[in-house]
Amino acid sequence: MSWLTRLGFVAPAASAAGDEAALLTRVAAGDADALALVYRRESGSVYRYALALAGDEAAALDAVQEAFAQLLRGPQGYRADRGSLGAYLAGMARHQLLNQWRDARRHVSLDDALDTDSGGVELTLASDARLDRAQRHEVLWAAIRSLSWPQREAIVLVDLQERSYDDAAAIAGVSTDTLRTRLHRARQRLADLLAVGERP
Repeated sequence: MSWLTRLGFVAPAASAAGDEAALLTRVAAGDADALALVYRRESGSVYRYALALAGDEAAALDAVQEAFAQLLRGPQGYRADRGSLGAYLAGMARHQLLNQWRDARRHVSLDDALDTDSGGVELTLASDARLDRAQRHEVLWAAIRSLSWPQREAIVLVDLQERSYDDAAAIAGVSTDTLRTRLHRARQRLADLLAVGERP
């Protein structure tokens, strides 16, 4: 279990191995039950990934919808030798988010667009314990939002979603070594930021 999971961030459940190709064959044949099964297995983790990057529920939902729409239009585009189906869908959602931000840059800088106030998390507070946890979440999200895009993505993929290095690298479109380097730097930066936040 990663340190972020211990703070309450839930990693995605692993999908059943070995049947992704068979499922997509059924999706390509128009089997609605197969598409529903893929959606149930993968949509949660793709949404959490998109939400963590975007910090905006509407943008995350749009990205997830577009990822599954692309899968429905062309399920043959998925190749098992390049990574898991979840990684493939997350990669399509990432592409959609980047397109949204490129369009928005005509009016707002990318850094401003990423610097949202809530981090996409709204909590109903019913006790001191929940308040404390919410405050820790807010401090952590503020630190994560301050990271560069590549470092933030590495943290989201590996530490929040607990994806393998290979899957994370496939989604980010970089080598595994590059992903590891980004993650190492992101963890160091987060540790520094959180340590400063804890000083009296």
